[in-house]
Amino acid sequence: MLDLNLQTVSAGAKTHDVLDKALRRLEPTLVSTLQDLVRIPSENLPPAGNEWACQQYVVKQLQSLRFEPDVYGLQDVEALRAHPEYWPHRQYADRPNVNAVFEGTGGGRSLVLSGHIDTVPADTPVAWTRGPFDGEICGGRLFGRGAWDMKAGVAMNLTVLRVLREVGATLGGRLIFETVVDEEFGGVNGTLAARLRGYTADGAIITEPTSLRICPAQRGGKVVHMELRGSGGMLSPGETSGRVTEQLAHLLAAVPAFAREREARVEMHPYFAGCAEPFAAWVTNIATGKWGWTQPITVVERCRVELYFQAMPDESHEDVLKDFHRWWRAMLEARPDLFRQEPLLDFPMRWLPGCALDAGHPLVQEFAEAARSVGRNTVVEGLDAPSDMYIFQRCFQMPALMWGPAGGNAHQADEYVDLDSLFEATRVLLHMVDRWCGVELPPL
Repeated sequence: MLDLNLQTVSAGAKTHDVLDKALRRLEPTLVSTLQDLVRIPSENLPPAGNEWACQQYVVKQLQSLRFEPDVYGLQDVEALRAHPEYWPHRQYADRPNVNAVFEGTGGGRSLVLSGHIDTVPADTPVAWTRGPFDGEICGGRLFGRGAWDMKAGVAMNLTVLRVLREVGATLGGRLIFETVVDEEFGGVNGTLAARLRGYTADGAIITEPTSLRICPAQRGGKVVHMELRGSGGMLSPGETSGRVTEQLAHLLAAVPAFAREREARVEMHPYFAGCAEPFAAWVTNIATGKWGWTQPITVVERCRVELYFQAMPDESHEDVLKDFHRWWRAMLEARPDLFRQEPLLDFPMRWLPGCALDAGHPLVQEFAEAARSVGRNTVVEGLDAPSDMYIFQRCFQMPALMWGPAGGNAHQADEYVDLDSLFEATRVLLHMVDRWCGVELPPL
């Protein structure tokens, strides 16, 4: 029995050595693949988007690796529009999903490697110092829109397939690759469509930017648009109270109290115990009109405010909305002299629920072992943002976690990914595929 165990360990060490050496040879290709992806814009511009060209690139990469990609429009997926999680306010012409399957021999577990191909727009309030679609490398960082969120993850997934082909591997369990459209701005219809298309498995790794943390949980998120209304103009009506600017000042001062109230009332999930802002409530946009001399100088009559706040994994939409409306009414009633006109509310995006996979689940435990196999004692905690992971966990009871490289400035100017961490994240992912699916090398 001892000899058998030693042989198994020796075979596993040999497999890891072969995979690591192949990945090191392909490291330039990993980086160039990410550069290529960044240089092809794939901005999500609701209700439409321009992911088509980037998906064509992915298709060609898969074909070069001898896969037969499944390229399909979301409108062609049966049962999508009837599903309770379908969000109806999107357009999907020329916005296909792409899947490919590395079939297994039947001796291992199946796994999905998932990534969204869409990015947020490159236009930002603060100017870029590097071209958002240049893929410039400087100081060990690759810059560009989507470089971190999450074309790095897509490049990782493609590179895992490339390494497996390079070494002539076979798999015991089925490995499913996918790039989905429309994840940003609360879309997730692409992720839902892939599951309804039949791409389910014993586990899923979503290669979101996690800074080399294992994230089996995510927070929920809600977006609210508020329109403040008051008198304006350049000639005083004789009343100064109730101007939009006063309403705005009162509203902004009240937002931190909203976060504190929720923190005092809602039970903290253990995955977020160390989070700096576990019940984050952020003003993400303020607009009173266009800037410049095309606009008259005047006391503003309208102000739009975007509020984004997050929730614990177990919170329901109903409870979160109750908290918001309770705070909203108290904020208005505290200063009735300011709000002679009732502000308007709009909820422009779907509710993105949180979700959590138990830390003891085999997917989490074995991923941690895969990280330790390359010398990383990796933190397991929740991601402090919503994503499409809830579709896997909540809607299809598929265990899923997020894993990805370090970087910075996601959704901002000068977004970047750290290239050393990109390699390390890919290496751990490759070891996880071996642990989960079972990699067999050809005989010498």
